[in-house]
Amino acid sequence: MGHVLDKIMQHADEIRAGAAEGESLMRLSDTTARHLRDSGVIRMLQPKEYGGFEGHPREAAETTMAIAALDGAAGWVAGIVGVHPWELAFFDPEAQEEVWGADNDMWMASPYAPMGIAVPVEGGYILNGRWSFSSGTDHCGWIMIGAAVGDKDGKRTGKTLHVLLPRSDYEIDHDSWNVIGLRGTGSKDLIVTEAFLPEYRTLDADIVLNGNGWRHAGRDETLYKFPFSCIFPLGITSALIGMTEGALACHIAAQKQRVQVTGVPIKEDPYVLFAISEAAAEISAARVSLLETVDRFWDKTDRGEEVGFEERAIGRRTQIAAAWRAVRAMDEVFARAGGGAVHLKTPMQRFWRDAHVGLTHAIHVPGTIYHSAALTQLGGDPQGPYRAMI
Repeated sequence: MGHVLDKIMQHADEIRAGAAEGESLMRLSDTTARHLRDSGVIRMLQPKEYGGFEGHPREAAETTMAIAALDGAAGWVAGIVGVHPWELAFFDPEAQEEVWGADNDMWMASPYAPMGIAVPVEGGYILNGRWSFSSGTDHCGWIMIGAAVGDKDGKRTGKTLHVLLPRSDYEIDHDSWNVIGLRGTGSKDLIVTEAFLPEYRTLDADIVLNGNGWRHAGRDETLYKFPFSCIFPLGITSALIGMTEGALACHIAAQKQRVQVTGVPIKEDPYVLFAISEAAAEISAARVSLLETVDRFWDKTDRGEEVGFEERAIGRRTQIAAAWRAVRAMDEVFARAGGGAVHLKTPMQRFWRDAHVGLTHAIHVPGTIYHSAALTQLGGDPQGPYRAMI
């Protein structure tokens, strides 16, 4: 799959330059979206029978990092939209054919949070609701979203579905996205009104969350046996780490010829040099720790062994810690970057804003995950919300 990254890097200058346009448009520019589509990055985890590469999640993560180091929003969209083909592999074959049959480069947006209600009717459901944070949605022809199953009165029953809708069945609220960072992701609200949802375009969310998607779909490839709680956060955190790598690269480039107001060149200031090295080492450690978990989980899955709850909890702890570690390191160099870094014409401030907004994603909240990882190691048995997304 290395050719995907090669194709991206052939257009690196255009993608980097397109970041400012995307921020202004509050969605990816058409040029950037085209380069991502043409590279095949969204097909890296897609089934081979629909033109996918069925690749190693590590390669998908590294490619996302490289894109995010050029444009944080582009990396974010690549990481989030890129995981949806992995899950579509668990849906009814009729749904897969409907999405990919005519165009295996079809993109799907999310989110998975069950913000709307699906009420059962003959042959399926009637879906209503409003969903926030649909990253990359302007460039997607379908959505894969979470929906709470309701009773006949619309009251939530406790069951959650992941469902598919074509672009004709929902509205994008283009005025809903005006934020301080990740502006170019176009993570807008979606509105669904009285849409009929056939049964075959639904999947019990618990099947996916509990790691049984591959059994449900009759798949035996290592990729589709891989733990959801590792592969789903992977694209998001990879993008975040890539943003901090992009910020660090901007910082280093700007400091090469910089002379402080005291007249001392940065190259002769041991304190700034120390800060650069420490930040670079921390960002590198964040990258390596995230990828090491992926490699270990892959190898174990490939051997036919199950990745247990404790390992998954520790893996999530590592993933969250990597995000926070990288952003803290970026902050150390941004604070020492000088006044030039705060100008909107410089890309460093965009990486800084994008990364901080990326850190607010629910997948980076440490509370319950840290609790569960430590409790499990101490011989406890986390329950309820303390098992969520592990």
